[in-house]
Amino acid sequence: MFQGASSLSLDAKGRLSVPTRHRDVLLATAGGQLTLTRHPHGCLMIFPRPEWEKFRDKIAALPMNAQWYKRLFLGSAMDVEMDGTGRVLVSPELREAAGITRETLLLGMGSHFELWDKATHQAKEAEALAAMDPQTLQDLAF
Repeated sequence: MFQGASSLSLDAKGRLSVPTRHRDVLLATAGGQLTLTRHPHGCLMIFPRPEWEKFRDKIAALPMNAQWYKRLFLGSAMDVEMDGTGRVLVSPELREAAGITRETLLLGMGSHFELWDKATHQAKEAEALAAMDPQTLQDLAF
């Protein structure tokens, strides 16, 4: 299970260095094979290949009135492999779609990761926090 946030910079070629704490798990569970795709909230999703296959099957099974979800998730999907130093290439098309330039935030989301442009994430997080229901926060109190 992936969790936590990592601030990362893409290199000049658009490669992302996977944090060391996640590399061993990705190598053991997916042989370093990952799939990147778009998310409707404006980030990218990064799946270990076995988790991608489960997600892909769910998306493929959606009814015809969900074609845009299929186009978004399946039509944008790109298979990548971690190189020997734990880097993955984020294609120019995916970087452009998510507005990712150089500074990013990688969030562990359980079975997969989200990759955000850092400034975009900060702005969307501020919006979300301002719109949160105080009762929901009280219900989450320990």
